[in-house]
Amino acid sequence: MIILKNLSKSFGSRVLWKDLDLTVEPGRMLALVGASGSGKTTLLNCMGLLERPTGGQILFEGSDVTRLGPGRQRRFRRDHLGYLFQNYALIENATVKANLDVARRRGTRPDQAAALERVGLAGREKEKVHYLSGGEQQRVALARLMVKQPSLVLADEPTGALDSDNGAMVVDVLREMSRSGCAVVIATHNDSVRDACDTAFDVAAQREFAPR
Repeated sequence: MIILKNLSKSFGSRVLWKDLDLTVEPGRMLALVGASGSGKTTLLNCMGLLERPTGGQILFEGSDVTRLGPGRQRRFRRDHLGYLFQNYALIENATVKANLDVARRRGTRPDQAAALERVGLAGREKEKVHYLSGGEQQRVALARLMVKQPSLVLADEPTGALDSDNGAMVVDVLREMSRSGCAVVIATHNDSVRDACDTAFDVAAQREFAPR
């Protein structure tokens, strides 16, 4: 479970949000919505310790992760977090398999072949990522998430550059991960993605509501 308490973020005199409270429980999918510039991606980055909030707390399993030093922050991201970025964040000159190997946590033996089959890339372990299309690269990034088996997934517009079929598959896999006990947070402008989530949170209004 991740809990945001009285969280605030500002850039100089510009205040994105303040006194923001939000709880995301294991097994839930939550959509972050709001107009461009409302701070959805910044909120995701704060939750993932890629940016530091101006004030407040981020509690993960009862511990305030904003107080962690650099080394423990890296271990927190390594052991608990999974990211799905718009730019895929893959090692482009490496193979598909090498990209999945990077995500494997110590002591685990995930079924990489099953993950690739689930995203429609069965048998393509040896291909270099830079030869793949954008949609295929996003599917590799999704398979990497499945291999890592994180307890918290942060996804930033994960369907933004995809056609409807690939976008639906991404949402389906994230839903499967949430059903297995993962907490999933998705920043999105897409109404279909929002409506596939359990709840939505309007970042600008700081209001949680049930999608249609």
